[in-house]
Amino acid sequence: MGDLIAAMESALAKFSAREVLQPVRSVLTVGPTKAYFGLMPAYIPAPASLGAKLVTVFGENHKKQLPSHLATILLLDPDTGALVAMMDGRYITEARTAAVSAVSTRFLSRPDASTLAIIGSGVQARSHFEAYQHVRQLKEVRIWSPRPQSRRQFVDDMSATSSIPIIDAESAEAAVRGADLIVLVTSSPTPVIDDAWVSEGAHVVGVGACRPNQQEMPPPLVTRARLFVDSRDAAVVESGDVVMNVNAGLFDASHIRGELGELVLGRVDGRTSAKDITIFKSLGMAVEDVAAAHLAYSRARDRGCGRQVTL
Repeated sequence: MGDLIAAMESALAKFSAREVLQPVRSVLTVGPTKAYFGLMPAYIPAPASLGAKLVTVFGENHKKQLPSHLATILLLDPDTGALVAMMDGRYITEARTAAVSAVSTRFLSRPDASTLAIIGSGVQARSHFEAYQHVRQLKEVRIWSPRPQSRRQFVDDMSATSSIPIIDAESAEAAVRGADLIVLVTSSPTPVIDDAWVSEGAHVVGVGACRPNQQEMPPPLVTRARLFVDSRDAAVVESGDVVMNVNAGLFDASHIRGELGELVLGRVDGRTSAKDITIFKSLGMAVEDVAAAHLAYSRARDRGCGRQVTL
């Protein structure tokens, strides 16, 4: 995870420096359940990496004992275009998303931030718990999601891997009030916290709500905070936390203070005081997937892992 965080920091900087080729993802809405299918290609000149992620979100998959989020990543030879690797993208998506959130936390949260609230208890909650330990000295973690059994399982599993106190919060409000770091990793199409719960100086990361008609954060919170995104171009068309508030007249696109890569490059100011509330709205980018997949492929190749196949 430490290496992945470093790789994501580098990839974000290259994206914002316009050194990579990456269009806004193409999205299809599939069938009566309005399932999601996204195609995400990217090219990174150095280290030379070319590939694409095919990602789906089928909300009814739990009825078939399948994850709702599935993904496949293809890596191509940047010199010839030939296929060099095919790998499952679900874990890579899970890990790189948390690594990018950790980069935002390194650059936007207060240096003494130590109380982490996580709303959601799925795979992203677990990966964020791991990633945040690499960028801040956590003293307490609070977890809340609607299903008590999922919360208890999270506490049991994560307590076995860490000595940090983990609290099964009785409500989302109990988790969020007084927290320095707040992570929203839910599938909710409507806000999961209230603006009044968020203390001055908090850093909020919104990972869910990846469609223009979905919001995970309350509009007053997004309006009063310093807002950062991974891609401006994507945020103004894909993020409901941006699109719906712009349409409502609460702010315009200039409310976005900058891209995370611009922060890494030192081109924009991040936190200006200890009282600032900062938000990183994460949508996920192909450059992150391709950089993470290239790292995984390089490690596998060096260690003799994987399977050689002929197509």
